[in-house]
Amino acid sequence: MQSFQELSKQFTEYFNIRHFPKEPATLYEADEYFLSLGGKRVRPVMCLMGNELFDEISKDAWPVAAAIELFHNFTLIHDDIMDKAPLRRNQPTVHAKYGESTALLSGDVMLIVAYDYLNKISTGYLHQVISLFNRTAKEVCEGQQLDMDFEKQETVKMDEYIRMIELKTSVLLAASLQLGAILGGASTNNQQHIYAFGRNLGIAFQIQDDYLDAYGDPAKFGKQPGGDIMANKKTFLMIKALESANPAQLKELKRLMRENPEDKVARVLSVFDDCGVKNWAAGLKEKYMNEAFEHLEEMAVVMVRKEPLRQLAQFLVQREH
Repeated sequence: MQSFQELSKQFTEYFNIRHFPKEPATLYEADEYFLSLGGKRVRPVMCLMGNELFDEISKDAWPVAAAIELFHNFTLIHDDIMDKAPLRRNQPTVHAKYGESTALLSGDVMLIVAYDYLNKISTGYLHQVISLFNRTAKEVCEGQQLDMDFEKQETVKMDEYIRMIELKTSVLLAASLQLGAILGGASTNNQQHIYAFGRNLGIAFQIQDDYLDAYGDPAKFGKQPGGDIMANKKTFLMIKALESANPAQLKELKRLMRENPEDKVARVLSVFDDCGVKNWAAGLKEKYMNEAFEHLEEMAVVMVRKEPLRQLAQFLVQREH
């Protein structure tokens, strides 16, 4: 069994080619530019890990992993347009560099090329793979819509936020693992467990993301924490604070969100601390990690083969950046 780092290196070598034609350059340069920005490649490597959990890595796993990475990047290009984000990985976003119309088209064509990769796999798996891929793609779009809807809502309930995170983040992690498992010949029961492992891990991953945005060490996080607080984003931490605050704390939180004073981040974090949000978030993350590991345990696979997935899960939820 190979580690995430070993498989990541192999996937980077496989994926580091030109994926698009040269003409029209005004379109395809935008795609190649965006892919050149890199990224952790977590999702495609999870596909390879889900495959190797059950068998030697299939030749079909590589194009499926590439399709997952292209789909993920398609969503990022379009998300950046919707968020009006100027930077991605500290570089100009596609719409900032090439214009909004080209960014839309470059995202569209990236999705189409993802299907070209799926079309390379053995026909015996094609129907099952396309079915899961399409369901997941629709759910990711649903999650993004809910995320935008929440920006206009004054209050968001915790279960609503968790459902949005499931759709926007978790299902793609879960599907990446299951797609690999399908190609490895996993039973239906094992496929369900590996999907549930990924779904719970994805929620824990987002809790850590929200936590780092509020409390991360700037030297390790790579940017000044508090971006979500400045933007009044409804994160796990903010929703919990709004739900558990006493009347005085609630009044202060709403004032800070409305007035945006210079010391807003520090003041909001002070309310978070008074409400016990930090410890609560750690407990919630542990809850979802425990559920993920329960599903990993239930898979009918020898324990030693599961170890790379266990190590990856620990890294994703304990990371500091």
